Amino acid sequence: MMKSVQMEQQQSSSSDSDGTDQARGYSIIVPGNLIATTDGFEKKEHSWFALSPIPSDLSIQVEDITFCVHKYPLVARCGYLNRLELEPSNPDLGYDLKLENFPGGSETFELVLKFCYDLPIGLNPNNVAALRCASEFLEMTESLEDGNLISKTEAFFTFVVLSLWRDSVTVLKSCEKLSPWGENLQIVRRCCDSISWKVSRENSATVENISEEDWWFEDVATLRIDHFIRIIVAIRAKGTKSESIGSCIMRYAEKWLPDIDAGKAIKRRGYSQNEVQWSVTTGKSLEGVIGQNKEHRMIIESLVSILPPQKEAVSCKFLLWILKMALVFSISPALISELEKRVGMVLEKANVNDLLIPTYTVGDQGKMVKMTNDWTMHNIDVVQRILEYFLIYEQQQQLLLQQNPGTLTVGKLLDNYLAEVARDPNLSISKFQVLAESLPENARTCDDGLYRAIDTYLKTHTSLSEQDRRRLGKIMNCEKLSIDACMHAAQNDRLPLRTVIQNR
Repeated sequence: MMKSVQMEQQQSSSSDSDGTDQARGYSIIVPGNLIATTDGFEKKEHSWFALSPIPSDLSIQVEDITFCVHKYPLVARCGYLNRLELEPSNPDLGYDLKLENFPGGSETFELVLKFCYDLPIGLNPNNVAALRCASEFLEMTESLEDGNLISKTEAFFTFVVLSLWRDSVTVLKSCEKLSPWGENLQIVRRCCDSISWKVSRENSATVENISEEDWWFEDVATLRIDHFIRIIVAIRAKGTKSESIGSCIMRYAEKWLPDIDAGKAIKRRGYSQNEVQWSVTTGKSLEGVIGQNKEHRMIIESLVSILPPQKEAVSCKFLLWILKMALVFSISPALISELEKRVGMVLEKANVNDLLIPTYTVGDQGKMVKMTNDWTMHNIDVVQRILEYFLIYEQQQQLLLQQNPGTLTVGKLLDNYLAEVARDPNLSISKFQVLAESLPENARTCDDGLYRAIDTYLKTHTSLSEQDRRRLGKIMNCEKLSIDACMHAAQNDRLPLRTVIQNR
């Protein structure tokens, strides 16, 4: 009864100042016992009806649902509806009012209606953000009634949600569908601050008794990329270890990005045996990535931009994997160059399969298209640049002045890589030669691996001229061949330098 009295006093003072308000529907006073007279709602097709002996006098459409309700329970608590001149229903429209872009949609509006009718609603991490945004939309302030929905949701969010880890993550995830309300009401910022603080504090055991270093990875990896980035930036600023941040970034990439078949390329039916195509999968067929190119590109660019600068932050395998993704989805050239430099810094930890980078990119229709003018199966140019960055880094560290184990490791890696790509019939002799000669002389103590790669290239490219064979023969140092390799080379008809080796 007090609610109706307060409402009556407000409207009386308003009508004293402006007599025109008496013509408006919401200036009519209704007894308090008639304001909340429903036991619930009944759904009939695309309409909801308040179960009440009093006929409804207001229909509101939210999304594709029409709610047939009573005007005064809503006007009493919603400043937005209080200010509107609600006209009688237009038979052609089928509703009195349509709420466009209502936060949380029809499900949230149903909860708001229950609150207005004094029916019980349960606040929880899944609905509190939507209800907070909806109450702001409807202007459900304390000036209309003490304990209105804004204050109730704000209190629950501040004192319950933000004190708990998983509740903060749940609310932040729910904000993905509440833009821009979640941002404007600082729900996103406060959740990110709460999550980053909980991750960064030393005694993680106080957060639900979880003590493992990676306890937070899985939950944070479920978030949308922009929210994930904000949290990573915040926890980095708080001094979290780079290895921990890097591991979380790797987990996020694994969860959200498709994978590339790092094995052999797939030959397309109807094409010659020399024309190949790489497979991009998400555990599904190629069609699974159509229409998601922009999203994948944005995720890759965002993750690359926040990689910790420390070498140990992420593995070489991950760097090469995301480099492949970056090339396939055509991200910023500057970020690709940054990835190539980072791979060069840790190249001795790579393996051959990781270096098999496709020469295809995903087009607008989700189909693979060539990114280079030649028809090579693997992107030799990228590996060439990585080797150059490796040498620059080694020179900066002044490690090339002595025989560095890392350089020897890269020498063996390059020889194995050459043996693999030598099987590509479209690989030109010039690219093969330049790549083979990329490393300095002291990068190889034995040229057996290089000999094997050259022999593989000769087997695949049987139409080479005698001059080209001599070019290949000059790449290796015969004095660095083992006895077994010398014996094999002496009997190898493909080599023009056979006589030279026999005379050793």
